[in-house]
Amino acid sequence: MPFARVVAFEGVSADRVAESKNRVENDALPDGVSVTEILMLHDAAGERSLVIQFFDSEEDYRCGEAVFDAMTPAETPGRRASVDKYEVALRRRA
Repeated sequence: MPFARVVAFEGVSADRVAESKNRVENDALPDGVSVTEILMLHDAAGERSLVIQFFDSEEDYRCGEAVFDAMTPAETPGRRASVDKYEVALRRRA
């Protein structure tokens, strides 16, 4: 079953979103990270962001989590407010 890592960030400016987008689109994923998809939502007025990382398995999740948890604030969109793990129960794309 797939898993999602949902990370809430605070203090996320439009510039930080642009930097994150550029890094994700142009750089290779860090070693040990096997995400199938990354989704970033941004509330510009509230300077908040949600990042959802999808993994095919719990093992992939654990490996990716270790890498993402070790990232410094300079490598993330803002200050981590929370990190949650979910099983993906339903997913549909149009």
